[in-house]
Amino acid sequence: MTTAAIDLGSWIARRAAATPRLPAITFGENTWTYGDFADRIDRLAAELVAGGMRRGDRVGYVGLNHPDFLVTLFAAARIGAAFVPLNWRLTADELRYILGDAGVHTLLADAERATVIDPIRAESGLRRAIALTAVPGWEVADALLAGRAPLADPVFPEPDDIAVIMYTSGTTGRPKGAMLTHANLFWNNINALLSFDTSQQDVSLVCAPLFHIGGLNVTTLLTLQKGGRIVLMPAFDPAEALKLIAEHRVTTMFGVPAMFLFMAQLPQFAAADLSSVRYFVCGGAPVPEALIHRYGERDIPFAQGYGLTETAPLALVLRTDEVGVKIGAAGNQVLPLSDVRLVDANNVPVPAGTRGEICVRGPQVMAGYWRNPEATAAVIDAQGWFHTGDIGQADDEGYIWVIDRVKDMVISGGENVYPAEVEDVLYGHPAVAEVAVLGTPHEKWGEAVTAVVALRPGATLALDELRAFARDKLAAFKLPIRLEFVDALPRTQSGKVVKYQLRAVISDQQND
Repeated sequence: MTTAAIDLGSWIARRAAATPRLPAITFGENTWTYGDFADRIDRLAAELVAGGMRRGDRVGYVGLNHPDFLVTLFAAARIGAAFVPLNWRLTADELRYILGDAGVHTLLADAERATVIDPIRAESGLRRAIALTAVPGWEVADALLAGRAPLADPVFPEPDDIAVIMYTSGTTGRPKGAMLTHANLFWNNINALLSFDTSQQDVSLVCAPLFHIGGLNVTTLLTLQKGGRIVLMPAFDPAEALKLIAEHRVTTMFGVPAMFLFMAQLPQFAAADLSSVRYFVCGGAPVPEALIHRYGERDIPFAQGYGLTETAPLALVLRTDEVGVKIGAAGNQVLPLSDVRLVDANNVPVPAGTRGEICVRGPQVMAGYWRNPEATAAVIDAQGWFHTGDIGQADDEGYIWVIDRVKDMVISGGENVYPAEVEDVLYGHPAVAEVAVLGTPHEKWGEAVTAVVALRPGATLALDELRAFARDKLAAFKLPIRLEFVDALPRTQSGKVVKYQLRAVISDQQND
């Protein structure tokens, strides 16, 4: 296989050469063809070169989902640069850290984020700032590209060159930049293509944030590589998502469980036209069984994916035809082009039925953390296995259930309690809209299993009632000892519950 086939920058150019008039991206009232898309990519690539960017430099993007996010990604690849997507909800201080750590040369931003960047622009080391629309003191993308001819001589990066530096969500400590190569992104898509039934006729709703690896490289890049169409939302809104599915005859969508939960909780869900949907892809956290059944009532199966930023992201896949047989499993240990194993604390593989840390090896595993060899060595061992920090358990057929994070495990009275297992049960209670389980200090047991619940509108719930509901489904030591309430669970943009923030909220409530 040639380097050009793997090179991210060639994907849209090749697709445009083959099918220039096919629709590529719908955003609001506008639809771009593959020809339109490729032309804008090459104009931006030429503009980046004119502004002094060279092979190996970094270009960033901060803003809501927008076609120009993808234009910047592909334009960076066309000149051999690395793309740095930034979480638009970060504070100025957090953005300053990432911009400085990555050494971003040129930044593209939407208007709102440009005002956040302005106070830190000089000290962040940026050499150029381009806004999507007019912002005082910023260059404007449309004006620049209107007068710029498309790139004449693209660079063809090597498969192991860095394509994207994607910063982890930072649920603990400073975010780290996962270096994803052109080969990582390509082989992840081959794994996905051999696992999902993706075709040129697919229309994928993209409403997860593109700065997260799940939003970018589960269905988005795969659909574009296959020549399908993406319908892009600036940000997720459950009612708008249902509307767009019906309007554009959407066939698939990637999301995290909370997104599908919020859609299913809408009054209009029962009557929504979902007849075009073939399947949804869910990742980011275990899918509650009740949610699988709720969509099953609408004849919509889930394909479940498990992975991380560092695995680009797919590590485990549960196909739609396996959902009814292996409900709740993340997938099989063997993807077409990569392997997964479970190991004990001594890095020794464990047998089926025994819990162990999930480790991944394959061509989609990152090159390492940007400028952080110590952190890289802590997670990628000498044999090339990436240690995820997640606990899993396999059955005799090789299917793996993701039990929980190693660091989130609750030790109560000497017993190990995995929050995700308890959460899956508690989600079935009719009063519960959202729930997270964590350990809080307890004089007798060391840690108390604590359920933090966001209630459905008008609902009430007592601890005894919740324990009675779960008693037949969970061992006694797994039942919540404490019950706390919040309006909503704090989440990262990738949908993961930020448990250290939740602990702080609970502590404040208890001290009031």
